[in-house]
Amino acid sequence: MQMLNTYCGVDRDLRGVVRMTICNAGSLNILSSAVINGVREGLGQLVTEPEIRVLVIAGAGNKSMIGGADIKEMATLDQASAETFITGLRDLCEAVRAFPAPVIARMPGWCLGGGLEFAAACDFRVAAHDATFGMPEVRVGIPSVIHAALLPRLIGWGRARWLLMTAANIDAPTALSWGLIDVVAPPGGLDAAVESQVAALLECAPQALRAQKELLKAWEELPLKESVDLSIKVFGQSYLTGEPQRLMGEFVNRKR
Repeated sequence: MQMLNTYCGVDRDLRGVVRMTICNAGSLNILSSAVINGVREGLGQLVTEPEIRVLVIAGAGNKSMIGGADIKEMATLDQASAETFITGLRDLCEAVRAFPAPVIARMPGWCLGGGLEFAAACDFRVAAHDATFGMPEVRVGIPSVIHAALLPRLIGWGRARWLLMTAANIDAPTALSWGLIDVVAPPGGLDAAVESQVAALLECAPQALRAQKELLKAWEELPLKESVDLSIKVFGQSYLTGEPQRLMGEFVNRKR
């Protein structure tokens, strides 16, 4: 593994798949300010690499991808430092949400609070069969904020309200049925499930996937008519990549 900095390292393969591992953050990969800054800086380095086709985010060990934000640090904050801390976490979540290539969250074990907000900002969430999810902030005196705002879009207002206001945990089958995660892996099969998702993405045209991700992000913010109209230009621009000509040509000329 190549260390980008103290808190994140990467493994690359010849297919253009990069696995970023969050490390040196305790057994549950907890987000302190230092870890937040390190992982955000790592993503900032990777975003400049156009050859990346898929990014997988993992945590060191198999207890969690990100267990949550650092309660020990948050317990020492005041209003000003609290806003600084949460701004840093917002910027980290936004960095992964804006990453140009598809991002898969590899999710074993615990995923709570800030960890779930980060996961919600990824494109795909693949979880272990015994993973546990929750938003416990209101039990420790703070509201769930920043990218918790993505949760109603993923699971609906009623379920998001229940998750955020009861602080109850849910298991992987429940998270799957709600749409909070995309895949529940069988016991011992988390990496195989992640690889299956990677393989599906590698079957797609890389520039088209990047354009699709950018469109989806724009559609979250725009009214319907503007979303439709924006798509026309993006559709035309896709022909500048050469992908449609090559791939449609292969389809048309395939052996029958």
